[in-house]
Amino acid sequence: MTNPAALLADPAWLAHRYDETADAIQFRRTTRAEHAAATFITDEYLAPATPTVIARATAFAAAPPPAPLHFIFHSAFCCSTLLARALDVPGVATTLKEPVILNDLEGWRHRGAPRGAVAQALDQALTLLARPFEPDERVLIKPSNLINSFLPVILAMRPASQALLLYAPLDTFLRSIAKKGMWGRVWVRDLLVKQLRGGMINLGFETEQYLAMTDLQAAAVTWLAQHALFGQIAAQFPARVRTLDSETLLARPAEVIAALADLFDLRLDADAVAAIVAGPGFTRHSKFGGDFTPADRSAEYDAAHAVHGDEIDKVGVWAAAVAQGAGVKMDLPGRLLG
Repeated sequence: MTNPAALLADPAWLAHRYDETADAIQFRRTTRAEHAAATFITDEYLAPATPTVIARATAFAAAPPPAPLHFIFHSAFCCSTLLARALDVPGVATTLKEPVILNDLEGWRHRGAPRGAVAQALDQALTLLARPFEPDERVLIKPSNLINSFLPVILAMRPASQALLLYAPLDTFLRSIAKKGMWGRVWVRDLLVKQLRGGMINLGFETEQYLAMTDLQAAAVTWLAQHALFGQIAAQFPARVRTLDSETLLARPAEVIAALADLFDLRLDADAVAAIVAGPGFTRHSKFGGDFTPADRSAEYDAAHAVHGDEIDKVGVWAAAVAQGAGVKMDLPGRLLG
C-alpha cells in the first residue's frame, strides 16, 4: 500500500494529472534529469510510466509545507521554454514546464465544474507542485498559455508569489504562426475556441465574426486577448508582476536574468548569471535541441516574413485598429527592465 507522506516527501513524484471522476491525483515519478530533458513535462515528451494514484484530499493532507512559488505566464512562442530551462539551477530553483495537472483543471472548469470545486482543486494542485528537488530552492512554474484564464485566481491564492508575464511582439507572434504552416494555424484556431469558451475575448465582435476571420486574424485576436489580460494583471498587481517581451529577453539576457533573480528571490550572483547566459538555455534550441542562436531565430522569422509578409503586415495594421477600438494598450505597464 502506498504511503502518501513518504511519496509526497520525494519531489521526484510529480503531481501529474487530475482525475475528476475519481477525484484523485496521478503521481508520476520524474527525475530532475527527465525534467531537464523534456520540452514540457507532458506525456508526449516523457517516457511511459505507471502512475501512483492517491485521492486528492489524502494527497493534499500528506503534502509537506510548500516551497516559495513563482510563475512565468506567457502568450506562447515567446522564449518561455528557453527561460524556464535557463532558470532551472540546482540549489537555486526547480522549474516546471507546463504541468498537465493545471490543464486538467482548466478542462474540468470548461466542462461545467463548480467554481468553488475548481478553485479548491487548483489551490491544492499548486501546493502539490511546490516541492523542489533540493531544500531552499524556489519553485518556478511555467504553465501552458491555456492556463492564463486562471491568472487572477492564482495570484489571489498565492499572495507571496511573484509573476513574469512574457510575450512576443505581435509581428513576431504572427511570423511564428505562419512559419509553422498548417499546424500553427490549427493550433491558433484551437486556442481561439478555448479563449471564446473561457470568456477571455472582448474585442467588440460577434462570435460568428471570429469564424469568418483568416487564420492570422484569428492569431492576432488570441494575442490581443492575452495582451489585454496581461495589461489588467500588471496594473492590478504592480508590486508583484513584471512584463517582458521576447526581443528584450534575447537582446539583454544578463540583465533579464539578474532582474528575475531579484523578482523571484533567486540566489544568483554575477558569475551565476553569466554562466546561465553562456549555458544551453541560451545557446541551444529550447524545443528541438541542437545549437541555436538569436541570429538563427531571426533568420527563421525573416524567412517566414519573406513568404507571408503581405498578410502579416496587413493583419498587423488591422490588429492595431482593433486594439485601439477595444482599448487594448500595446505597451504593457510594469516592465521588468526600464
